[in-house]
Amino acid sequence: MKNSSLAICLSATLALTGCATTKTLQPISGSKADGTVTLAYEYGMFESPTVDWNRANITAKQRCAAWGFNNAQAFGNGQSQCTAYNQYGCTRQQVNVVYQCTK
Repeated sequence: MKNSSLAICLSATLALTGCATTKTLQPISGSKADGTVTLAYEYGMFESPTVDWNRANITAKQRCAAWGFNNAQAFGNGQSQCTAYNQYGCTRQQVNVVYQCTK
């Protein structure tokens, strides 16, 4: 009985605090004319995302380099929007980060 009570407490704690997950941003759109690249990641209700910003910067620079730019600079940490709801509220978030390509 003692082990099952411990397992229940551990499960409840994880559900309440969320699971830390590393997120890698993926390209979702861009405009050569505007010199912008948009990267995004998604996370669920019980996830606590940790973003790999180094990888995101490399990805944005590579996309910009394909258009003849030398660098990319993020406009902040992104805009979040809910992409899925249920009776308890938002269950899935998408975060979009826009990068400006620079010379």
